[in-house]
Amino acid sequence: MVLLALALDRETEDRLLPDIIDHGHVIVARPATVSELLAAIERHSPDGLIVGASAGTLTAELLAASDANGIRVVALAATAQERRYVAELGLHEVVAADADWFEIESVLTMGAAIPLRIDDPPDRGGHADDASGVTGTPGSPEAPAPGRHRGRRAVPGRRAKPARQPSPGPEPAAAAEPAGGLEGPGIVIAVWGPAGAPGRTTLAINIAAEIAAAGHTVILADVDTYSGSIAPSLGLLDEAPGFAAACRLSGADALTRSEFDRIAHRYNSPRGAFQVLTGIGRPSRWPELSAERVSRTIAALRGWADYVVLDTGFSLESDEEISSDLFAPRRNAATLAALGIADRVVACGLADPVGMARFLRAWGDLTEVISTHRVHVVMNRVRASAVGLGAAGQVSSALRRFGGIEAAVLVPHDQAGVDAAVLTGRTLRDAAPRSPARLGILGFVQRDLLDAPDAVPARRPWRRATPWRGTAPAT
Repeated sequence: MVLLALALDRETEDRLLPDIIDHGHVIVARPATVSELLAAIERHSPDGLIVGASAGTLTAELLAASDANGIRVVALAATAQERRYVAELGLHEVVAADADWFEIESVLTMGAAIPLRIDDPPDRGGHADDASGVTGTPGSPEAPAPGRHRGRRAVPGRRAKPARQPSPGPEPAAAAEPAGGLEGPGIVIAVWGPAGAPGRTTLAINIAAEIAAAGHTVILADVDTYSGSIAPSLGLLDEAPGFAAACRLSGADALTRSEFDRIAHRYNSPRGAFQVLTGIGRPSRWPELSAERVSRTIAALRGWADYVVLDTGFSLESDEEISSDLFAPRRNAATLAALGIADRVVACGLADPVGMARFLRAWGDLTEVISTHRVHVVMNRVRASAVGLGAAGQVSSALRRFGGIEAAVLVPHDQAGVDAAVLTGRTLRDAAPRSPARLGILGFVQRDLLDAPDAVPARRPWRRATPWRGTAPAT
C-alpha cells in the first residue's frame, strides 16, 4: 500500500482512480496547485506524488520539498512542451498523460528508464554485458522488486513512519561499497584548462576511456558550470543533466547506488565501458552545483568506481572577493571543490601562441588554488604549423622559460581523428585507434595516471615546484 497525492486534471484523475484503489493504494490528498501540494506534503506525508507536467502543479520548489521528505514525484505529460519543461527541472520520472496505471505504478516504484544514447531505446531491464562492475540497476537482484515502493528515502531528523509494505531491504548507503578493482576509495582525476577551448572535454573523455580499457571501473562526470560538453561529444541525451540530478539527490541524503544507476548514462564499448554523468545543458542552472553538493557527490562516486574523472570549468576566480553576499551561491564553487578534492589534476592547454599565453596566465592562478605536486601539464594539438619547426622543443622551451614547467606531456595534433570521434559520438580509442592524439593520451595515462596517488606533502609555492613528472611523447 502506498499513500498518494494526486494533482491531475479531472479526466485523467477519473480514469486512474479505480485502478489506484483496486491495487490497494490510498489517496490522501487531491490538491490542485503547487501551494496545496506543499501543504499536503506537510500534513499527510505521502509516499508519492502524481502530478500534471505543468507549471501549475510542478515546480522546482515542489521537487525540493519532495526530496527533503523522501517522496517520489511522477509527472504525466500530454505534450512535447510539457516533457521539455519536466526535463528542464531535472525530473526523470515522466510518463504519457494517457498511460495506464500499470505503467505509472512501474515508474512510481522502480524509477524511470533512461535511454543511454540518442540512438538507443530505453531498457527497463538493466544493461546487458555490464562491464563496469556497478550493480543495482532496475531488474537486478539489488533493485527493489516490482510493487515495492522505492521512493521513500531516509532523511536525517525525519521521524520514521510505521511500515506499510512487505519488509523492503535497506537501501545501500552512499559510498559504502568498495571500488571494483582497487582497495579503498577510488582515485579522483580532475581535468582543468583555461578559457578558449583548450581540449578539456576531449582529454577527460579519452582519459576515462583509456583507464576503462585497462580494466578499471570508471565514472566520468561533467562538472563544468559554463558549458557542459560531454553529452554532445558522446552522443548522449542531456535533457536531464545527470550530475545536477546527483547533486540534488546528494543534498537530500538520497544519492544511493540504485539512484546513481538510474540517472547515469553508460558509454558502451567493447574496449572498455564507463558510466557518465552529463552536465547542465543551460548555463543558468549553475546554482544547482553548490560546493557542498559537489563535494558530497564526488565522495559518493569515488566509493563506486576505481577512478572518477571530472571535466571542470575554466574559471578559478574566487567569487567571494567580488560579492557582498557571503551566503550567495558561487558559480566557480563546483570547479574549485573538484580541484580541491582531486587526487590528481590534469592541467591542459593549446600548443599555439594564443593557447600557451592563456595557459601561462592562468597557471599562476591554478598553483595558488592547489599544490603543484599532484598536477600534470598536458599541451594539446602540438603542430609545427602553429609554432614552427621542432614543435615539441618550442612548446617545452616556452613552458620551461615562462612557467617553470620542466616536462609537460605533449599530445600531437590530429584533427581528422578528433573529428571522426565527434561525428560518431565515440572516443578516440573506438573511432580512431591509431590516432597520434589517442596514442599520446594512452602513453600519458599508462605512465602517470594508473599509479596509486602519492601521499600529499605540504603545500609549496608554485615557483619552487619540483620538476614535472612524465616525458613528452615523440611527434
